Amino acid sequence: MNRAARIWILILLCSISAGQSCAQVVTKSSDTSKHAIKQIHQTPASKGPKPIRHEMSVGIRLNTDGWSAFADLGKIKPLDMKRRDMFYKVRLFQLEMTEKKDPREQKITALIAGSTSGSPKYIYAKINNFYALKLGVGFMKMLAGKPDPGAVSIHWLGVIGASLGMLKPYYIYAAGYPGGIKYSPETGSDFLNQRDIEGSAGFSKGLGEMQFIPGGHLKTALHFDFSANRKNVIGAEAGVNVEYYSQAIALMANQTGKPYFADMYVSFQFGRRW
Repeated sequence: MNRAARIWILILLCSISAGQSCAQVVTKSSDTSKHAIKQIHQTPASKGPKPIRHEMSVGIRLNTDGWSAFADLGKIKPLDMKRRDMFYKVRLFQLEMTEKKDPREQKITALIAGSTSGSPKYIYAKINNFYALKLGVGFMKMLAGKPDPGAVSIHWLGVIGASLGMLKPYYIYAAGYPGGIKYSPETGSDFLNQRDIEGSAGFSKGLGEMQFIPGGHLKTALHFDFSANRKNVIGAEAGVNVEYYSQAIALMANQTGKPYFADMYVSFQFGRRW
């Protein structure tokens, strides 16, 4: 074999070897690319904290004319996705039970010992107990602040709804009335004669004579959220409440009844968000 032939054979072998090396590099590169693409598709998208959509709380109100216990259910409407947990606007559904009292009410002790099982204490000249079950819908809108740890947020609250008033006669025990006595034009003098009063007949007396009176209510208030955790509700309110009923309601003797109540209140509540 001459020198030229050997040179051509050597060139051919080098070409074959180089082709195999390139094929291996291309194959490895293709495999690497496929593996990277597979990893991208398999890697789950990063997720932030689950947005808070609801809140529920219970509390008590101290009114200038009584007291209330209530429960709130709220649906949170975010301002935008970046501030979805800032509680800028909350749609409220509220259930409340309230008792109305006259500012002249005063519990005193009977002057004579009663022969019945009633309490010796009673409210002089009180003729009716009045309770109301209220169902309302409204809103709570943030005015300032945010519910970050250590911060207080201030909200404007408004609620309107229906009320069901419950009027129950107030019974006392008095001399000559072993079964109890309630106020009426005929029994008025005996009902108000403190020398013959033996005490209160108790809450259950008169339940069968309860009257149901439909009405409506509305309230507006400033709500202060003190919660240090976005999933807790710790708040207080200060506001005004107005109620109107379909008939006049009298709580005390020698008083002209009125169909409406207006009061100021403060409330305290706690609950959870989710």
